[in-house]
Amino acid sequence: MKKYLFLFIASLFLASAAFAADSQIWDAMRVQNILGYGQEGTLKLGQLFVMLQANYFAQVYLAVLVGVPAVFVLHYLVLGPKIFSHDGKKIYAFSLYSRVVHQIAAISFLVLVPTGFIMMFGSYFGGGSFVIMMKDLHGLATIAFGIVIVPMFLVWLKDMFLHLDDIKWLMILGGYMHKGKKVVPAGKFNAGQKTWYWMATLGGMVMILTGAAMYFLDFNIAMVNEITGLSQIDLLRVSAILHAVIGLGITALFFVHIYMAVFAIKGAIHSIITGYKEEDEVKHLHSSWYKKLKKQGKI
Repeated sequence: MKKYLFLFIASLFLASAAFAADSQIWDAMRVQNILGYGQEGTLKLGQLFVMLQANYFAQVYLAVLVGVPAVFVLHYLVLGPKIFSHDGKKIYAFSLYSRVVHQIAAISFLVLVPTGFIMMFGSYFGGGSFVIMMKDLHGLATIAFGIVIVPMFLVWLKDMFLHLDDIKWLMILGGYMHKGKKVVPAGKFNAGQKTWYWMATLGGMVMILTGAAMYFLDFNIAMVNEITGLSQIDLLRVSAILHAVIGLGITALFFVHIYMAVFAIKGAIHSIITGYKEEDEVKHLHSSWYKKLKKQGKI
């Protein structure tokens, strides 16, 4: 099944590349083609995008870039990390397949987020060839992410639906607002991880589609225009706005995910490398899953 899924995804990318190669979207033709779209009959979204870009997007992204890490530094200094025993049994949590998919996605995000910031604040980096190189890296990382996004969505889907534990987890903020260890109601994945999953997968799919629309500019697909009712220039402007808004949410949650995996819980990041979680960690932070495993005789 996995083999056929990868073949299907590869076929989609090859078909997209062939379609792109047949379209006059490269070099000077990009400018000529995009200038061919008139304002008549459009939604006049250009002014909205310019207003958002000039007055909100850059400032809010900068606030996330500085503010979110600052909150985490304060949290680390005041409350410190959760430390669990590494002397107990190990609990197998992630298969090799899920780990490989996750690591490709993780590497992709580690490229996508900083290159996205550099593109947004390109003038501060001197513009020119450096920013263009970052844009190309952004595109390459998008391809890598696009290859694993469907497998990533499917491999964890059954564990990501809302549960009563998630409401309890949110009410106590996962137990991260106090020092020391405390039993927290959560399944294999807690509410925070589920939020990140849905944002990274569904939001990631929207980011890929909107990014592709902006990258290829003249990627005029009649079916898309008919379904959305948008002209090509409107589709590009809607894509730019959605890309910026959803990208903001993904960036903020990505910072949260990094902090939780690397700093907030000592050694937590090892589980996605080895596949094993510490029993003490599971017992406290994923108590419902721990009880289920004990009931099944797996611990």
